[in-house]
Amino acid sequence: MKKLVFGSFAAVLALSACGAEEETSNGDAGSESEAESSTLTVGASNVPHAIILEQAKPLLEEQGIELVVETYQDYILPNQDLESGDLDANYFQHVPYLDSQIADHGYDFVSAGGIHIEPIGVYSQDYASLEELPNDATILMSNSIADHGRILSMLEAEGLITLEEGIEKTAAETSDIVDNEKNLQFDTEYEAALLVQMYEAGEGDAVLINSNYAIDAGLSPMDDAIALESSDSPYANIIAVQSGNEDNENIQALVEALTSQEIQDFILEEWSGAVVPVEQ
Repeated sequence: MKKLVFGSFAAVLALSACGAEEETSNGDAGSESEAESSTLTVGASNVPHAIILEQAKPLLEEQGIELVVETYQDYILPNQDLESGDLDANYFQHVPYLDSQIADHGYDFVSAGGIHIEPIGVYSQDYASLEELPNDATILMSNSIADHGRILSMLEAEGLITLEEGIEKTAAETSDIVDNEKNLQFDTEYEAALLVQMYEAGEGDAVLINSNYAIDAGLSPMDDAIALESSDSPYANIIAVQSGNEDNENIQALVEALTSQEIQDFILEEWSGAVVPVEQ
């Protein structure tokens, strides 16, 4: 009889222990789930995007959000990783480039908000201004179709070329040039990341370089470029997310932090006009 009572008591203890273990396990799972929900992984170009994100980390920590920044050296992988779910968002591209990627790859992405503008610059080892460029000068530019209209619009604004009337400037190609008084030769076969090296090697008469690559290589767009895109450029760099996630609380908190006065002031102080916050 005593054995029976002892056995029943042991069974109760075992069940209680099992229940406690299960409760602890469930509690831990809940904590892990909560931790995961407060972690935001964002892919970014090294400069200036990753630097800006690092500056925003404390603002997000105050809201219980851990910001993890994954850096990239190209413009292809960040969108692939966003699509696969390895990233919650990315921060490296402007809207025309995003639109071209959506058209080419079928991505279901949207912009959660514009953060800053990187005026594209013209660099030359041989000439101090666009006016000094000789006839038949070779202009090196990115093979990114999304940047062609941007560059050509800039050169048109500087009076070097004229684009076909009525064309959508963001979609302009060299074939849309109707007036090219200096007979400039456009070479559009290069990866954007290689243009700094080509400039430093003295290739071409002028090279169009995106500011993030220029800054990353130690160039100052304000001091080293012979011409710089206007700061009212429509090519704002954005936080891109999968469609439907733009209203996610963590994504909204990220955009609010990046467009805060503190971060806007940091951008202006850090890059002295080479990177310009989007006006809110």
